[in-house]
Amino acid sequence: MSLALFTSGCGGSGSVAEKADPKPSASASAPTPAVPAAKGKTDAELAGMILVQADLPDHLFKAVSEKDVEAGKHAVSDVPDCLPVLQAMAAAPIGSPTGGARITVAAKPKPVAKDASEEDKQLAARNALGTTATVVSLYSYDGDGAQRAFRSLFDAGLPCEKGFVPTVAGEELGDTTVRPFTKVEVGDENLTYTLAMADEEIGRISTELVVVRKANTLAVFHAQSMSGTADHPKSVVEAQAGKLG
Repeated sequence: MSLALFTSGCGGSGSVAEKADPKPSASASAPTPAVPAAKGKTDAELAGMILVQADLPDHLFKAVSEKDVEAGKHAVSDVPDCLPVLQAMAAAPIGSPTGGARITVAAKPKPVAKDASEEDKQLAARNALGTTATVVSLYSYDGDGAQRAFRSLFDAGLPCEKGFVPTVAGEELGDTTVRPFTKVEVGDENLTYTLAMADEEIGRISTELVVVRKANTLAVFHAQSMSGTADHPKSVVEAQAGKLG
């Protein structure tokens, strides 16, 4: 019942009880039915939403192994607030999703001319090794689970700027720092982090982490390169965001 019905009888000298109609007013509006909580999607439903070759013809696609996913589920951070970031890096579920789907996407290397010199061939090979590969993960949630998962990643930004040490599959990785990067303009909410990690062989490795929430679905993109510095996966993010509706 609206607030106006309670206040409309308060004017004049008589009391509300004296002026009240014992029968319900015909103008009283029916209660608004509660909006049902969002229902999360299954693995199979998300598999139909994730990127495929036809979406990015100039990219190569590769499945993410179950072994890697399982290892990511047991990732540990020495700074508890940074665990969601580590899970996003490791293609592991964030929060309690109802389903998930994953794929690795990388731009196809440019073909080398048949008559190319040996030097050009070697250069092309090095460039191919330096190609950025992006692991795309989709997660769906019941209720406000996607908002809460996104918030945990957003809130991790500040404490993780100071650095944390991740451990994946029992192996302690190098000190990792997080800093904000230019936001993408897709989804209902989004964030982008540049992650810098110490590596004994390469030195500092720089990767890009993008998270996009659309309704109750979370899309996580982690871009990496064997060169040590990943490119921002703009085209991959935009293509996947377009499939989220």
